[in-house]
Formats: sequence, structure tokens, C-alpha cells
Amino acid sequence: MRAISIIYRRELGTYLRSPFGWVIAAILLLIAGFLCQGYAMSGEQLSADVLKKYFYVASALPLFGGVLLSFRLLSEERQNNSMVLLNTSPIRDSHIVLGKFFAALSFLAILLLLSVYMPVMIKINGKITGAQVLVGYIGLLLLGAATLAIGLLGSALTRQQLIAAVLSAAMVAIICFIHLLASKVDSPLKDVIEQVDLWWVHFQYGFMVGVLNLKDVVYYLAITYFFLLLSIKTLEAKRWQ
Repeated sequence: MRAISIIYRRELGTYLRSPFGWVIAAILLLIAGFLCQGYAMSGEQLSADVLKKYFYVASALPLFGGVLLSFRLLSEERQNNSMVLLNTSPIRDSHIVLGKFFAALSFLAILLLLSVYMPVMIKINGKITGAQVLVGYIGLLLLGAATLAIGLLGSALTRQQLIAAVLSAAMVAIICFIHLLASKVDSPLKDVIEQVDLWWVHFQYGFMVGVLNLKDVVYYLAITYFFLLLSIKTLEAKRWQ
């Protein structure tokens, strides 16, 4: 735990002190604000529908933010040859992956917290419950955790940051739109493919409408665990190359 804590503080400090993380946060919040104003709050609508549309737009924050915050985490270490120092220190690969993952997740949580003013505006001007907002943000955080884990795998696969970014984005895009493939096949394969989908099935039909389903929580935790495990195993394999 001490090794994870050291890496966590070091990585989170990098996000907080460097302009990289804050520039990403500012751009994503600006885009989310414009989309919320132009799409979610346009016309006369029920407050529940406005909140639903807001979370539809806000899901871009963990999806894009997760990829942008994670693609450099491991590839940068290898590109700068600092991974050699980590490998020769008494730190396990699991400590490296988990420390970096929790640091990125903490910064993403700060980013999501900065966006809370938008649903608060909806609540002030309409009738929505705090539970609806809370469930929506739990979904955003879980979606972000899964995206970060996928991005970490992309970062572990290559030392080139550009390639890592492309790989991470491609994997996230495939899992987000795999439900389109489900419409082309028959059951029971159709049902299996639909349940693998990262965004359409588990976020839109649950968290986005303020419904907390245990199966959706378990799905996101399982996806996060699976890709973190793959990242650890990838680092272990590359240690012997």
C-alpha cells in the first residue's frame, strides 16, 4: 500500500501542478457547457428530461477525459526510460498500475465535481431530486473508471504516446458501439454482445435516467478490474523483454 500511495501522490501532483490536466479539464468543461446549453436546455421541457439530456452530454467527460488522462501514464514512463528505475525498485507492476489509475481517477473526479453546477441549475429552475443527480454522477464516475482502465492498457502496450492514444481511443470506441453489432446477430449471442457495451446499454438505460441497477455497477467494476489486470500482465510480460 505504501508503494501505491507514493506513486499515487507523485502522479496526482503531476496532474495538479502541470497545465496538461487543467487544459484538458477546461476544454472538456467548456464543450460540455455549450452542449448542455444548446442541447439539454433548449425549448420547453420537463426538468427530468433536461437532466436526462444533460447526463447524455456529460457522458463525454469521462469517455474523452478518461482516454486523454490515461494514454500517457505508462507509455511516457517507458519513453523517458524512467520505467527502468521503477522496475529496479522494490515496486510491483500492480503497484505502478494501481497508483497511476487511482491518481487519474481522482483527477477525473475533480473534473466531474467542477461540472456539478449544471445539474444544480436544472434543480433550481425545475423539479428534480438530489438522488437523480447523485445516481447520474455515480454512473459518470464508474464510466470514467472503466475508460481509464482501458486507456491504461493502451498505454501499457506501446512506448509511443500517439500510438497509445489511438489504441486507447479505438478500444473505447469499439466497446461503446459494439451494440450496433448486436443488432446484426441473433439471440443468445445478441444478448451477450449487448451486455458488453460500455455506454449504450449500461449507462443510457440506467444511470442516465436516475436508475441505480446493481448489474450496471457490477459490469463497470468488472470491466475496470479486467483491463487493470490486463495492464498489469502486459507490464509483467514487457519486464522480461
